[in-house]
Amino acid sequence: MTKSGNTAINHLPILPPAWLGILGGGQLGRMFIHEAQSLGYKVCVLDPDPLSPGGAVAEKHLCADYGDEKALNDMANLCAAVSTEFENVPANTLDYFQNKGIFFSLLGRCVSIAQDRVLEKQFLRDCSVHSGIGPAPYHVIQSASDLVTAPTHLFPAILKTARMGYDGKGQINVLDANELKSAWQSLGQSVCVLEKRMPLAFEVSALIVRAHDGKLTAYPVAENIHRNGILHTTTVPSPSLAKYPDLSQKIIAASYEIAEKMAYVGVLCVEYFVLQDGSVVVNEVAPRPHNSGHYTMDACVTSQFEQQVRAMARLPLGDVTLMEPVAMLNILGDVWFENGQTREPRWDQVLAHSSAKLHLYGKASPKLGRKMGHINCLGKSIDEARAACVAVAHDLGISP
Repeated sequence: MTKSGNTAINHLPILPPAWLGILGGGQLGRMFIHEAQSLGYKVCVLDPDPLSPGGAVAEKHLCADYGDEKALNDMANLCAAVSTEFENVPANTLDYFQNKGIFFSLLGRCVSIAQDRVLEKQFLRDCSVHSGIGPAPYHVIQSASDLVTAPTHLFPAILKTARMGYDGKGQINVLDANELKSAWQSLGQSVCVLEKRMPLAFEVSALIVRAHDGKLTAYPVAENIHRNGILHTTTVPSPSLAKYPDLSQKIIAASYEIAEKMAYVGVLCVEYFVLQDGSVVVNEVAPRPHNSGHYTMDACVTSQFEQQVRAMARLPLGDVTLMEPVAMLNILGDVWFENGQTREPRWDQVLAHSSAKLHLYGKASPKLGRKMGHINCLGKSIDEARAACVAVAHDLGISP
């Protein structure tokens, strides 16, 4: 055991049948729980929703607010390590576990960066000194005076709230300074980041894992397509990156730099934009397993959720080899609705495609735009995997 500041860091592995804790019982928590249980661990989940998907499968569900001191105390007394499925965990919750000496795989610095786009942009700009990949040009807006000083070269731009934005929420496209003012007002005059719209060719994400001892590994870079700000499909390996033979390694190296500077432990996703001239900018960081990494559940030797368990329990990291090309399709609640009525989708038609692997999240009710599951379509080639994905989407009434 070594000391870091006032915190004792234990490098011994946490072995089954120990208890692990997870803050958040959504789909990411649920998939983490399944992998932890398959390795022989017991899991305690803290989530205020009595119908949370994770709470339904965990050995223990603490149905309470994330700041509930009794629930936090119960989890700390039971669990050898704790992690989270989302980055917006309250700071006092993180402090509680660290003060108790419970191994928490997210350091406060990682959380603060991920929670605030202003800090995130500054951090990514600092990392670019060595990696060569920085964020898009941006301007911070904290008050009305910052609207006046916004550089004209940033337009057209995207105005993003500094906190609590996800899946396209808290973002408005703005063409000029006049639109900027009204957009800022519509976002409640909160702290925002004005980001230049770049000539995008395609989007990719790097999924890496950093162990407690600093060892790093990376999955193949994934290519993503978004619709209405929500991830639609992920294809691995990225077909568009084939035109840029050295770019994948540059992106992975930049992601390693980010993880190292954060002193991160666990699964980390870093999203990038590849521009039309072949250059790259970093978009944002997600300190957790990510939607664009769901393909690893069926296409890789070790899934991102098993890696989360391994890193959290201070175990050796698993093999990240891609066994077959894969295309992942997100399933939103929209496919449950037809002519204003709800009905169960024809999963039998989906599974008639022999390479399709269906994962449903056990959510209580479908809603428009709500992530309800995903389907991984494998293939002997990228074209075969994508063709299967298009066919499955057609059967579900989803435009490919």
